[in-house]
Amino acid sequence: MTANGWFQIGLYVLVLFLITKPVGVYLARVFEREKTILDRLFRPIERLIYRVCGVDENKEMRWTEYGTTMLVFSAVSLILLYFFERLQQWLPGNPEKLANVAPDLAWNTAVSFTTNTNWQAYTPETTMSYLTQMAGLAYHNFASAAVGIALAIAVIRGVSRHESKTIGNFWVDLTRSFLWVLLPVCLVASLVLVSQGVVQNLKPYATARLVEPQSVESVGPDGKPISQTVTQQVIAMGPAASQEAIKMFGTNGGGFFNANSAHPFENPTPFSNFFEMLLIFAIPSGLTYTLGRMTNSQGHGWAVWSAMTTLFLVGVAATYWAEARGNPQLAGVDQTTTALHSGGNMEGKEVRFGIANSTLLATITTDASCGAVNSMHDSYTPLGGMVPLVNIMLGEVIFGGVGSGLYGMLVFVILAVFIAGLMVGRTPEYLGKKIEAFDVKMAMLSVLITALTILVFGAIAVVAKFGTASISNPGPHGLSQILYAYSSGTGNNGSAFGGLNVNTLWYNTSTAVAMLLGRFFVVIPILAIAGNLARKKSAPASLGTFPVTGPLFTILLVSTVLIVGALTFFPALSLGPILEHLLMLSGKAF
Repeated sequence: MTANGWFQIGLYVLVLFLITKPVGVYLARVFEREKTILDRLFRPIERLIYRVCGVDENKEMRWTEYGTTMLVFSAVSLILLYFFERLQQWLPGNPEKLANVAPDLAWNTAVSFTTNTNWQAYTPETTMSYLTQMAGLAYHNFASAAVGIALAIAVIRGVSRHESKTIGNFWVDLTRSFLWVLLPVCLVASLVLVSQGVVQNLKPYATARLVEPQSVESVGPDGKPISQTVTQQVIAMGPAASQEAIKMFGTNGGGFFNANSAHPFENPTPFSNFFEMLLIFAIPSGLTYTLGRMTNSQGHGWAVWSAMTTLFLVGVAATYWAEARGNPQLAGVDQTTTALHSGGNMEGKEVRFGIANSTLLATITTDASCGAVNSMHDSYTPLGGMVPLVNIMLGEVIFGGVGSGLYGMLVFVILAVFIAGLMVGRTPEYLGKKIEAFDVKMAMLSVLITALTILVFGAIAVVAKFGTASISNPGPHGLSQILYAYSSGTGNNGSAFGGLNVNTLWYNTSTAVAMLLGRFFVVIPILAIAGNLARKKSAPASLGTFPVTGPLFTILLVSTVLIVGALTFFPALSLGPILEHLLMLSGKAF
């Protein structure tokens, strides 16, 4: 670890803190229908959309109608993307004449992008055409992010309203997420990324002649080795900058290229790396301020932000420490950091980013439901790789995805105030509303769905041949690969540990089911909580009320997140990364 590395991490936290209030105020104004600087441009477009689609913008919905409408919209979008992939061979915008996507992979990808997971069991530049990338995948980057923001706003309304049967209008929240939030920011962000060297074109792939021809060995159809000399390299092109902007700002994570944000066409400079990391946390961080503003309890919003930031900094410090130490099995190799030597564990990391920026993005992307990577998590040390895995297992509530991070954290807020109520011997309250059995049951249901999905699918995969056949590393590292895959799918993250062949019928099918459960079966109980809270009366705080605005609440909230995660996943983690770390110290590698 170096002072420069800590400075870069500190600078990121400082800038994030500075943009939290402006973003939060803007989001609150947009969804409370207050005047904004973009109204003159987008208000006529909004009215036209409602007129064409037959939407009454003044009619609000109960939580059941809100949730049903969201499910129908997502289902239709999913089916359309599936057919885009299955028919791309005969559609325009395919200069490389790429074939149709296989049925199981097309289904997995359609589910992945609809649920804001963006899990990619394929090589994008050799699988998806330009049209599929732009009209299919990029559209879902916007749509899934807009759905997440709409759901978070609906939940905030449920917390803030009193004796109300409705929590908003899904179509209005969705439209405003598109027009006022995602599109204008991504337009500007795309131009910033183009200025840094991110490609944005519709050209056919380029061909470059190698300076030194390479000899490649392969196996022919008859099983005999074949040797051939390669003199040219095909360089993928395409409209990457526009997809990169929404990939980060919408916490999607699906890369235009297989190397994702480690590819120089997606992330060419240290500035683009910093800018992209800031885009990931911008909305999730801002929503904490929106929570405080819309509930008239700004202290509560900052308490939630402080809890998220505390967990984030602990994760960054642990990952940076583990990777900077290097691998003790490399006896005789100097792994200390100097001005001319990076030191530490540089395997799987880009030299232009180094360990500090690699571990920072690894932590950010798994705190959020983003999945973008600029280094390969499979190459991390056992403890360094465990932190991103734990971040996802905790429910990605450490800022989390756009919208999903906040409403996921509010589940733990419900549990925290319930625990506080048990400790003081009175009915728990949250911002003046009594937390009753229904609210706690729904919160626990949301938590249990995530845990059961990860552990059940992981257990099946580690005992069945169709699951273990895809493992590239034996022992505890192989278990970590499987756990990471189902955690990433269920948590709607999308990043991969790597080293696991997931483009099989079993993994394409099972991870798709995990993504659907992790997105929709988790949010329905949360919407039920929002609807139930909106109907309740608000009572003034008394001497026995547990405050949700100070450091004590922040500590309780952090403890609740960690205890629930530790009790749920510690046995699995002890057989995976923890065991691998102990074996590494004893001289065994996997």
